[in-house]
Amino acid sequence: MAQPAKAITFQSDACTLEGYLHLPDATPAPAVAICHPSAQYGGDMYNHVVMAICEELTDRSYVALRFNMQGVGESEGEMSHATGADDARAALAFIRTLREVDSNSIGLLGYSIGAMAAAEAAGGDLKGVALLSPPLGFGDLRLDPGCPILVACGDNDEFAPVDRLEIVGRQAGVELEIIPNSEHFWHGTQDRLKQPVGDFFDRCFG
Repeated sequence: MAQPAKAITFQSDACTLEGYLHLPDATPAPAVAICHPSAQYGGDMYNHVVMAICEELTDRSYVALRFNMQGVGESEGEMSHATGADDARAALAFIRTLREVDSNSIGLLGYSIGAMAAAEAAGGDLKGVALLSPPLGFGDLRLDPGCPILVACGDNDEFAPVDRLEIVGRQAGVELEIIPNSEHFWHGTQDRLKQPVGDFFDRCFG
């Protein structure tokens, strides 16, 4: 069970960002901050993949924080690759301050461009990092967080060639999950991500 999502704000640099905190019935609990896909393609914290992951995490008794990056929705500033990583770091710093959160059990997740921001922001103080549909066709994925990593992608992802995903999957500490009959935008297939993501964080949080 989960409580109704709670509207929150927090600071990233000099900008105020908007977001929602999803809480399970029992807290304090492990928590995951979630980075949304590119606003250029309509991505924000209301994205259907983001919402599906929030639901799965709270069903597993975890806290989930979704937020709009700089320049998206009511969040101040301008979105860029650099600010996306900064916003992810700010979300992690914010979530650690919450009384509902076990500050020693924090994870990070990003979808599409959000996955690139999450990979750049990740550090060894996290329990796990999940990267969904990283658009490897547009750039390399920076992976050195010092914690377990899940890379999950559809087998028909037009922005993430399978051969490049397989190279990423051979790196130490990386779990690669290729999900059949799914593409980059997960149209009608977002629920296929729930179990691999939930199972991954179950393992990370122990």
